[in-house]
Amino acid sequence: MRNYMEEYKYWLESDVIDSRTREELEGIASNEAEIEGRFKAMLTFGTAGLRGTMKAGIGNMNVYTVRYATQGFANLIIAKGGQIGGDSEEGNGVAIAHDSRINSRLFAKEAASVLAANGIKSYIFDDMRPTPELSFAVRETGSIAGINITASHNPKEYNGYKAYWADGAQLGPEHADVVSAEIAKIDIFKDVKTMDFDEAVEKGLIEILGEEMDEVYMAKVMETSVTRKFIEQVGPEMKIVFTPFHGAGYKLVPEILRRQGYGAIIPVKEQMIPDGNFPTVKSPNPENTEGFALAIEYAKKNGAELVIGVDPDSDRTGAVVKDGDDYKVLSGNQIACLMLDYIITMRRELGTMPANPFVCKSIVSTVMANKICEMNGVKMFEVLTGFKFIGEKIKQYHETGEYSFIFGFEESIGYLGGTYARDKDAVYGAMMMAEVGCYYKAKGMSVYEGLQELYKKYGYFIEKTESNVFEGYDAQDKMKAVMSRIREDQPEVIGLPVAKLTDYMTDVPGFTKSNVLFYDLEGGCAVAIRPSGTEPKVKIYEMARGSNAEEAQANLESIRESVNKLFEG
Repeated sequence: MRNYMEEYKYWLESDVIDSRTREELEGIASNEAEIEGRFKAMLTFGTAGLRGTMKAGIGNMNVYTVRYATQGFANLIIAKGGQIGGDSEEGNGVAIAHDSRINSRLFAKEAASVLAANGIKSYIFDDMRPTPELSFAVRETGSIAGINITASHNPKEYNGYKAYWADGAQLGPEHADVVSAEIAKIDIFKDVKTMDFDEAVEKGLIEILGEEMDEVYMAKVMETSVTRKFIEQVGPEMKIVFTPFHGAGYKLVPEILRRQGYGAIIPVKEQMIPDGNFPTVKSPNPENTEGFALAIEYAKKNGAELVIGVDPDSDRTGAVVKDGDDYKVLSGNQIACLMLDYIITMRRELGTMPANPFVCKSIVSTVMANKICEMNGVKMFEVLTGFKFIGEKIKQYHETGEYSFIFGFEESIGYLGGTYARDKDAVYGAMMMAEVGCYYKAKGMSVYEGLQELYKKYGYFIEKTESNVFEGYDAQDKMKAVMSRIREDQPEVIGLPVAKLTDYMTDVPGFTKSNVLFYDLEGGCAVAIRPSGTEPKVKIYEMARGSNAEEAQANLESIRESVNKLFEG
């Protein structure tokens, strides 16, 4: 195994790399720390695929690491019989999509070219598409796998590679481990097969997907609409500001809203232009209030009731609602509870609730949803963070018929309401958020007033997600050290006395092992701590409740103060 300096020289001396890459590498010849950071280790291939900054080197996203990962993935697909003429019962071929990021189209075509050289057919979209459409297309094309080139809401310097399996969900741990092992066996230049993209298209090894797939996908999304009753009443005049944050949702989200009957969709023109540089925002993340600054200006100017924003790969939905003369950015938990209560209430009223309905959420998402389900006789399942685990529950009960899926969500603004996909869907999320807006408008209420009514009905819940960011090439080591120290300290009080600690690195029934610490606190409050799987930070999920808003807020402040001390060590 080569050390980082040997790997650096191996790249420099290779006749495979292009002149631009060689020039970039020659430019860091005197910077050993930079060389070590880029060549110490390959980007980790896990259940989230790959994600990193776009630079030359095995530790970054570039043409060569994309090809390398795809060859490892191709080896798994061939072993499972998913190549042309293969005998797999799960499917044949690979669906491929990408977002608006710099190099995303290039990386998607490179992945298709590697698959073609390995005798694996691919179905690649003709342009950027929402991530959930890729999940849908995997199953619609009968593919055994899928690849999506995206780094979600990361800064512009990043890109990523998400791998999916035949069920339309992201790759599970067993398959991800195989791909990782296959990558480790092969040489990044000598053992990677590739062929010319246009030649592969001519030979039928690559098929281009276009608007026909959009139509089938949007029809499936629209089937999850609860009712058109309120849209017909107030939809034509309800003003909705929309922003795709320069990403892949620029086309299908406003289109589905138009088809549903909304007549006053106001696009944030500056952000409707797909651009991987994300020029109008510091971060293209609809979880952040800052990102909505321009959209809120549009809302104030037009008197809009609702602002909807979707992230660059269009799988996550953020919302801003009018409160008097002000506008408030909703959290992912608040959006989920508004959707969930609406879905349950109206399906019961309309008689469209399926038998044995179930909802699924991540363990770090609000327990207010549990209360909503409990009070309405709906089954709640909780899973680890990662929408693939929600996808697994959908698949499980779709096959057994024991329960019927009606809604799934993660607090990080990801929602799904149908079985057509196995990933969170911002096209669905935008459609459903607009529908919730109509529901309350028809009742003479704002969405924000509706949220306050939910608190009165189900109890006062406040959540806060914070992150401790780690810098440097040793960021992962620092994160591991912090998690180890917190495990060893085992705090007895985090604002409130700790009633129970669940360490998901141990054997927890029904869960695969995961680096998550979950503290149940007295009074129905909780704290979860886990390192991010895609960014160099440890995430802290603080969940407070109280008999009223003031008590819930006081509990949250107490929890936050204790958490800060916990990380100070």
